[in-house]
Amino acid sequence: MLHCFGSYILADLLLGEPAIDHFSNSASVLLASAVWYLTFFCPLDLFYKCVSFLPIKLVFVAMKEVVRVRKIAVGIHHAHHHYHHGWLIMIATGWVKGSGVALMANFEQLLRGIWKPETNEILHMSFPSKASLYGAVLFTLQQTRWLPVSKATLIFLFTMFMVSCKVFLTATHSHGSPFDVLEAYACPVLFGGAWGGDHHHEGQGAHGPGPQHGPPAKPKEEPGEGARKKRTKKTD
Repeated sequence: MLHCFGSYILADLLLGEPAIDHFSNSASVLLASAVWYLTFFCPLDLFYKCVSFLPIKLVFVAMKEVVRVRKIAVGIHHAHHHYHHGWLIMIATGWVKGSGVALMANFEQLLRGIWKPETNEILHMSFPSKASLYGAVLFTLQQTRWLPVSKATLIFLFTMFMVSCKVFLTATHSHGSPFDVLEAYACPVLFGGAWGGDHHHEGQGAHGPGPQHGPPAKPKEEPGEGARKKRTKKTD
């Protein structure tokens, strides 16, 4: 339930609304329960094998990205209704609406008594989380009339981008991100650090390492007759 309703719970907490409100929809709760049961307890794992079959999986991945973009747009519209000039609140609400499942994973790990800092989504953001954040910024600019594009057009364009990227990454079993190339050029400019900071190490690699001043390595001693016999027995 935390994974299915994580985005709604986090958005309601940010906006000061009842976090349990979405559990009043009995149909959604029953559907989530049925999917959970079939995923983990279906005989012969038939359900999991079917949804893991790549062509079917790509269809579900595309549908998920369509829903993700819609949730980002709805979340920002909802936040704008409460805070007309709260840009940060709108961006945060849209972000958790789009990537609430990944952000809720930290709390879910604590409930299970497991803590893995290396998998913290805020510190090591995956492609859906980054895309949700960038999308929240775009939809916030559109909602506040700073981006001269209609909402329908922006939803269509961003949905096409998300679907195409996620389907390609899933089909190629890639864990990269389309933003890696852009971030590689933008981050040194925006957050400091020179592009050529490793020239000294690269120069050593190109021309070979410098002279070694340490003591010479001892030559390897030849094994004795007894050691050779033992090795031969082990080989046999």
